[in-house]
Amino acid sequence: MTFRQFAFNNVIRNKRIYLAHFLSSSFSVLVFFVYALLLFHPDLQGELKSTSRTISALATNGMRLSQVIIFIFSFFFCLYSAGTFLQTRKREFGILMMHGMSPRQLRRLVFIENLFIGGASIVTGIAVGLIFTKMILLAIAKLLVIKVGLTFYMPVLAIVTTAAAFVLLFGVVALVTSRIVKAGRLADLFQSDEKPKPEPAPSRLLSVLAIVLILAGYGVVMFYVYRYFHSFWLLFAGVGLVVAGTYFLFTQLSVYALKSLKRRDRVFFKRTNLLVLSQLAYRMKDNATMFFMITIVSAIAFTGIGTVLAMNHPGLKEMENPYAFTYKTDLSVQKEKEVVSRIKKQLDDHGFAYDLNVVHAKRLWGRLVLVKQSEFNALAKTLGLHDTEELADGESLLLPGSLFLATQIKEKKEIVPDSIDLGISETWQKNVTVKQYVPTVILPDGHYTVVVSDRMFETVPEIEDTQLHFNFFYVADWQNTRDVASVLTEEIGRDEFGRFDALVLDWLSDKQTNGLLFIISTMVGVVFFTFAASFLYFRLYADMERDREQYRMIAKMGLLNKELRRIVTRQLLLMFFLPIVMALVHSGVAFIALQHLVDFSVWTNSVLIFLSFIGIQVVYFLLIRWRYLQHMYPKNG
Repeated sequence: MTFRQFAFNNVIRNKRIYLAHFLSSSFSVLVFFVYALLLFHPDLQGELKSTSRTISALATNGMRLSQVIIFIFSFFFCLYSAGTFLQTRKREFGILMMHGMSPRQLRRLVFIENLFIGGASIVTGIAVGLIFTKMILLAIAKLLVIKVGLTFYMPVLAIVTTAAAFVLLFGVVALVTSRIVKAGRLADLFQSDEKPKPEPAPSRLLSVLAIVLILAGYGVVMFYVYRYFHSFWLLFAGVGLVVAGTYFLFTQLSVYALKSLKRRDRVFFKRTNLLVLSQLAYRMKDNATMFFMITIVSAIAFTGIGTVLAMNHPGLKEMENPYAFTYKTDLSVQKEKEVVSRIKKQLDDHGFAYDLNVVHAKRLWGRLVLVKQSEFNALAKTLGLHDTEELADGESLLLPGSLFLATQIKEKKEIVPDSIDLGISETWQKNVTVKQYVPTVILPDGHYTVVVSDRMFETVPEIEDTQLHFNFFYVADWQNTRDVASVLTEEIGRDEFGRFDALVLDWLSDKQTNGLLFIISTMVGVVFFTFAASFLYFRLYADMERDREQYRMIAKMGLLNKELRRIVTRQLLLMFFLPIVMALVHSGVAFIALQHLVDFSVWTNSVLIFLSFIGIQVVYFLLIRWRYLQHMYPKNG
């Protein structure tokens, strides 16, 4: 048997050890391949179908950035997992050295084993990606709202790029891990699992500081949202406080809480709590950094995915512009009639019910557009809003013409004036009082809308270049007007006579942008979540031999299998779900802040994301618990 065959057989014999490492590595290869598949797709090389060059650039840059993130994280993950497994194999290395293996041969053995696992992961990840290429392209086309879909192609460049990247990655990991193998004395290798661990000594001050930092971070984020003091550095400081507090929560507070429970005799000596609490204190101390990383990574994944889904909500676009089609002109009445006729014809031909509202406005000085009350009431009625009270000649209503302007007033960056100067020219000016500010975009022109009585409106002189005609088409099911919008955009477009806007096309453009962000955030988040779950498995396996020996010795004193299951379940519940619970709490605070910024519910998507990840974690917990107990039972009987 050659040395390579010996290394290969070594991997096969230890397949149970390397299974999680192999599957997680294969998954990271698969996700990297999917990004490469999209990055080199012919439909994404130029302008993405049905969208703009900006979104195409976002797609390309986003995919490249995600590949870099996945690659870097995969490197550290593989390095960590390989190092963890080396720690569990010290006894095996001692046996090999006792039979004559030199330190150089030992390093060579570890190097070849890592190459075998890396090669198998590359082949498996790319093969699975190729098998599901068609399904992946269909799913991506649906997320990006590409009606004609993404064409199927043979991703040669994607295969070469993925293979080259991960050959380099696994080669470096194999080289590094082979160099960190220390042969040491045979006695140390054989007794590596028997050395006692020092008792954890948490700090009470740092434990209290953990709670203070987290609550302070939450407070800063809420101040950022509710006090309308929108500074990036303030938000960054709030997130930084939460991250620091989370670190101390796992490294100090969790261990301190367990030690406090151990001091309570009623709790500590009740049934199997002595074993549970004693072991948990060591586990929390040993795995604190890993739990911290899992919490932060999971919170980022939850919040990122939930935010993208919330931004994809059609209600957000309706807040900016409630009309399916808008045609604005200030030059040609004849052209206006022609365009309006075309829009009506297309809507009638496609069977859409609609309401047309015509608004004759006048442009004032500054950022003001003047509208008569009767036409404003007609718009409000179409949108299902209540009519306003009749305005006297010297009164007016003030409305924002965009969400930006509404936000400016909401955040008190602009103040609602008590009166408005209706200045048309230097020779004609008149002041009206602001009776009410209506924080709703009803005339989406980007300017403030001033509503006055019809009689007052007629007294304002008509001057050249101040006349504006708006034609608003309200369609209840505007999300289905894509075909109509495409035809009208080609026929009308933006010409010298006026401006045509289709709400569905603007929404689809935003949806494609958010679809790209969703693809990027979801895949990166799922990879991080998979690695996090694998970290738990690695840590459990690293302590498995020690745990088995402890349980075997305790079993001689009467520990039953039923009690063993209870002990293991309690420990694993805390290890698996404490980081996820903290991540959910952090994400929940972020969603509360997000809910305050938008006027529609984001909790449906949030709850769906939470339940999805919790469901995955529950399945993984049950699987690992079953495997862990199976490993304990044979030596426990």
